[in-house]
Amino acid sequence: MLAVRFRRAVAFAGRYPLLAGVDLDIQAGEIVALRGPNGAGKTSLLRAIGGLLPLSSGEATVLGLDPVADARALRRRIGLLGHRNGLYDDLSALENVRFAARVAGARKGAAEVALERLGLGARLGAMPVSRLSAGQRRRVALAALLAREPELWLLDEPHAGLDATHRRLLDDLLLAASDRGATVVVASHEATTAAALAGRTVEVAGGTVTGGLIEAGPPPGTPRPTALVEASAYVA
Repeated sequence: MLAVRFRRAVAFAGRYPLLAGVDLDIQAGEIVALRGPNGAGKTSLLRAIGGLLPLSSGEATVLGLDPVADARALRRRIGLLGHRNGLYDDLSALENVRFAARVAGARKGAAEVALERLGLGARLGAMPVSRLSAGQRRRVALAALLAREPELWLLDEPHAGLDATHRRLLDDLLLAASDRGATVVVASHEATTAAALAGRTVEVAGGTVTGGLIEAGPPPGTPRPTALVEASAYVA
């Protein structure tokens, strides 16, 4: 089953192409790394999958739905973490995670469990986010996603600001989510980080994907050939 299907996907910001004809398949339960330098189009592709970047042309299906037209239906099923953490600074870490969990209809107590798993105990959980360090705020944002238990994780440079211990912890959490059937898409410019986590790596440059399609065959988690993305346009 495909969690993500893009065909000839094109998206613009003004006159500049962000996606220049993307063909991409991602299987349910797969961990895929989008790898490439800054400005390659990784963030634009994540935003398009998450329904935040409408396509100018082409087709897109995410969890069987149109990511823009069915954005409301997909909102509870997708967890998106961008460069910004999307937290409320005046609320505590626990209040932030509880809010995210409640919006997604998560089970009672999911927020507390998620914070604990990210190494944020009761003391840090009670503190306003504005008083936490950059790494701690990143972990709160990840806890908010974990509490929601999304079917599709979309993560943009999720390891940024984390030390080695918490990077490994994050990888373990994402691998466990994949084992439960969730699909994980991670954008990273770090080759070693992407290779260690993902079952398949898609190289991104210029917003054009070639080799992004997959054939029926090995189950998710089986190493797959690296997909090649060729540079063809300016990408913001």
